[in-house]
Amino acid sequence: MEKVQRMTREHGVVIFSKSTCCLSYAVSILFQDLGVTPHVCEIDHESDGQEMEKALIRMGVNSSFMFPAVFIGGLFVGSTNEVMSLHLQGSLIKLIKPYISGLKSN
Repeated sequence: MEKVQRMTREHGVVIFSKSTCCLSYAVSILFQDLGVTPHVCEIDHESDGQEMEKALIRMGVNSSFMFPAVFIGGLFVGSTNEVMSLHLQGSLIKLIKPYISGLKSN
């Protein structure tokens, strides 16, 4: 669980995925189009991927709709449906504003 928590603390936007998940790719492209380079962790390529998956479930990720599991600012936001809903409502840009490349804070 520590590895997952560390990733979500060290990176503004984290997408936990599996390499075969096309929805994870689509969410990643959305963030890139909005000016954020997400940290993508494909847990099927991690030696401790099963432990990471269990940690994600303990952190509130729904095991039925696990991937992509998106964290912004260390908080679990949801999967594709939640991210797209936030985007359509105009709320996603507010969440990712601190992590937009080239954006200078005052």
